[in-house]
Amino acid sequence: MPFDLTRPIYLQIVDNICRRVARGELPPGARLPSLRDPALELEVNPNTVQHAYQELERRGLTFTRRGEGTFLSEDPQLVDRLRQELAGRAAERYLAEMGEAGFSPAEALAALQERVKIAERGV
Repeated sequence: MPFDLTRPIYLQIVDNICRRVARGELPPGARLPSLRDPALELEVNPNTVQHAYQELERRGLTFTRRGEGTFLSEDPQLVDRLRQELAGRAAERYLAEMGEAGFSPAEALAALQERVKIAERGV
């Protein structure tokens, strides 16, 4: 996973886990890997992964069972909640970028709707 050097790595790990949950790759209640495995895979300090796991727990997305590990929340609404959160952030980025280019929110929406029509036609 390539990292964006302008954002804290632990937040990028959090975002990656959230996207995996939203895609259904990690179901509610799933056990997350121990700190060492993702640290080795991502070539980061285990403390960075620990920080990411703590942030996930702070957000109510995970819980820890002493001696067993860190688990995703078993909340059945977890996936929907994360999908809505990811969609909201993407929309905010889109509107901000379009605003910088001089588009009003209504114009940005019209441009997006046109692109959706094109995508639905498979063009």
